[in-house]
Amino acid sequence: MNQAKFRRFLARNSYLFALLLLVVVVLINYSRQDNLFEPSVLNRNIRVFLPLVILAAGQAIVIIGGGIDLSVGAMVSLCNALLVTWITPETAGGDILLAITLVALVGMAAGLLNGIAVAYLRLQPIVTTYATSFIFAGLALTILPRPGGELPRDMTRLYRRLIEVDAFGNIPIIQDIPILREIPPAFIVIAIVLLLWAFVRQTRLVQYIYAAGDNAEAAYTTGIPVQRIRLGTYVISGFFSAMAALALTMSLGSGSPTSGDAMTLDSIVAVVLGGTRLRGGQGGIAGAMMGVVILGVIRNIISFYDVPTWSQTLVDALIILIALAGPGLVRYISDLIRRYRLQGGRAA
Repeated sequence: MNQAKFRRFLARNSYLFALLLLVVVVLINYSRQDNLFEPSVLNRNIRVFLPLVILAAGQAIVIIGGGIDLSVGAMVSLCNALLVTWITPETAGGDILLAITLVALVGMAAGLLNGIAVAYLRLQPIVTTYATSFIFAGLALTILPRPGGELPRDMTRLYRRLIEVDAFGNIPIIQDIPILREIPPAFIVIAIVLLLWAFVRQTRLVQYIYAAGDNAEAAYTTGIPVQRIRLGTYVISGFFSAMAALALTMSLGSGSPTSGDAMTLDSIVAVVLGGTRLRGGQGGIAGAMMGVVILGVIRNIISFYDVPTWSQTLVDALIILIALAGPGLVRYISDLIRRYRLQGGRAA
């Protein structure tokens, strides 16, 4: 009974392994980088991680619902190209908000296309999203044939620097608590996403997503609209892809039609590393976010030890294999231990 409770505890808190691994890799990185926890260094690192953190959050929702999205990187490229096309150094504040809103709608429309094909046309998610990724990548190249574009400096400056009192109109709470002046803006975005997830985690919609990912047929027989739920997960993923593109664009200050190409695999690796099962029904956003930071820190460590950059792909592949084989290996070892105890009991 205790073993069953322990398994249920691990299933509900699948991020615990990621948390442990995060502590280990951060300590290793700290041994090679003494200033790791300085505000400026933290701000720079988290700012670099943020686009993938947002993207992995959307990918996690899709995977929890029983799907997968191989087009998220191409959606980031498309939205990045649109942002630098619609927002120029002369663009005013109202037009900037309008452009961001339109890009968010484009991301959701791209997710809607994936969702219709997967949920209603019953096409395989891997094949479908792999195919649509070429559509989105082609649109990105059409809109922005070569890297370029420039955002207003106020946008990039606000994103890159630490929060200052003057930047927020002398907000009293920031004046009264000095430490708030040194909080990286990326931390605030991550905190908001985690708080929103904690709020909606117990809602019926999210419970339906978990149920649809765990057993779609059983969920359907209980009255859960599985098709609409899966459609919704892809729309959410499209929105998160657009927001990841916004963070990436503000970080770089420019655009590229291939800016998100490498982010698709990274988002899946981070989700799996964070404890989300690829077959769905288990996991969460917090683990996926920790997975992104783990990947980033591991790459920092690789650079400190002068390991060839090609090994990053090898590390990603090994992480996926270990994460996929881990649960089965644990069950196999548990079965061996149980059989050994039973045989020992008979012998006694």
